[in-house]
Amino acid sequence: MPPAPTHWSPAIETGLADIDAQHRQLFEMAAAFRGDGDQIRVMKSLAMLSDYANTHLRDEEAMLRAIGYAGLAAHQEQHRRFRDMLRQLLDDSRRMTLDQIASRIEELINGWFYNHILTVDAEYVPAVKACRKSGQAPSAS
Repeated sequence: MPPAPTHWSPAIETGLADIDAQHRQLFEMAAAFRGDGDQIRVMKSLAMLSDYANTHLRDEEAMLRAIGYAGLAAHQEQHRRFRDMLRQLLDDSRRMTLDQIASRIEELINGWFYNHILTVDAEYVPAVKACRKSGQAPSAS
């Protein structure tokens, strides 16, 4: 598996436009942590990233529930882990430098999330595409 890029990459597109747009938005939000910033801006951005990630995960789970995806429980467990990592980062961020926060966000989005898209999300794509082709699957957003 190639190393995760530090920004959105077409290599991780699922072919589901709504899901890809949400994934891309998360990568763009994570990229905003690089460079100069102040503590207040970084903390607000971290909260916004966390909120958006939770919205994406909820939307994705609703889409999978709507198609009766057999792997939903396992997928939700992966999302629970990601939510836990975000919560931990929010808690830890009060004691971290801006560079440390940016580094952890990069590890989380460009590491865990990137690999999640390539492996776990890739598993549901054929089922969603088949349901959408037959007119049975809603979009994620």
